[in-house]
Amino acid sequence: MPSITETISQLNTRLAKGETRCEALTQQALAGAEVASARHVFTRLYPDAALAAARHADAARAAGVELNPLAGLPLSIKDLYDVAGETTLAGSRVCEGEPAAAHDAPAVSRLRAAGAAIIGKTNMTEFAFSGVGINPHYGTPNNAADAQVARVPGGSSSGAAVSVALGLAVAGLGSDTGGSIRIPAALNGIVGFKCTQSRVPLEGAFELARSLDTVCAMTRSVEDCVIVDAALSGQPLKVRRRPVSGLRLALPMSLMLDDLDQTVARAFDRSLKTLSAAGARIIDIPLAELKEIAQINAPGGLSPIEAHAVHVERMARNAKAYDPRVAMRVALGAPITAQQYIRLLDRRRDWIARTEARLEGFDAVICPTVPIVAPETAPLVASDEAFFKANALLLRNTFPINFLDGCSFSLPCHQPGELPVGLMLSSLRGDDARLASVALAVEAVLA
Repeated sequence: MPSITETISQLNTRLAKGETRCEALTQQALAGAEVASARHVFTRLYPDAALAAARHADAARAAGVELNPLAGLPLSIKDLYDVAGETTLAGSRVCEGEPAAAHDAPAVSRLRAAGAAIIGKTNMTEFAFSGVGINPHYGTPNNAADAQVARVPGGSSSGAAVSVALGLAVAGLGSDTGGSIRIPAALNGIVGFKCTQSRVPLEGAFELARSLDTVCAMTRSVEDCVIVDAALSGQPLKVRRRPVSGLRLALPMSLMLDDLDQTVARAFDRSLKTLSAAGARIIDIPLAELKEIAQINAPGGLSPIEAHAVHVERMARNAKAYDPRVAMRVALGAPITAQQYIRLLDRRRDWIARTEARLEGFDAVICPTVPIVAPETAPLVASDEAFFKANALLLRNTFPINFLDGCSFSLPCHQPGELPVGLMLSSLRGDDARLASVALAVEAVLA
């Protein structure tokens, strides 16, 4: 399968030197995407539009026009986002036959404005409601890291991650409500960036939980994530290069290090030693606030409560068309009263304030992105118990950052021959620029 292995910056250097053309790169990506569609990575391709964008970028570059770094490069978008003239399916059969979108989602229109060659829509967990990535309607993309054994891709941005990991797109537009960017990025060995929620408009993205949903992307490097974030947000991060030496990284002793499998524990410990040797200060902190989340979020859960409001009419019309595991989680929100919901929101605000105070003075929180490597797919398809156990583990470390409304990167930290492991760096809301600087420094040392 044709693949693109360079970063956005590396490709722009080659384009500037005339060593390649956007049209050739996009043709290469589309050729691979045709094959990947049969493997459930893409749900729709846009060859004509993508090639037109690529040719336009080539012509503009030849004429000396200064272009956005994304111009003419192949990108994928999660099947969560409105594209004018087509129905947004969000990984489900339930939405088939619903009215087509009148406009592109802002995230999509901003990528188009940057000149990106959008090659297609990628598969996802139905309605973005799981961290596993299994889809019974359109098939499940195989994890890109294991050609021998079918492993889950992580969710909900499953196809987005696999499209980048296979080299079919330089970036995959996804979303992150409880880890849906960082989980599949970690399991497929690429970089994922969950920005502060308010950076990118949510309009035109199929809603899961409005208090938590975040529009963001995954790429092959931290720098590439910053480039894509600039296009999505319209507010380029003022990132400065800095050394690892002197960084104060908080390592939570509560929850985040529990039940790590051997591969994750080994890769994470090795990374901590590497960072410490480079001069970073790894500081153990209790962060007992993490243990409060389950109790605060207990009445149904913020995601099921808000998802139920989105799905109540569809569920009444066509509940049998839902993935039963998604329907089960949506139904958890049904009995929750307005009083319970408001109480949950109030307690969350209090928790955020206390947790932000606890983390003041640190450059980032560091922990494994997920405590396990990608599980095999077949056992999770066969067993609800195995599925929900894996889902809870995959979401455990990432969800607190959404609950905090923080920002977070997942960086690969495994060695060749190991299944992918993600190292997560997180910080407080609005701290995206500083966190990106920290992530660049950590990435350089780990590489």
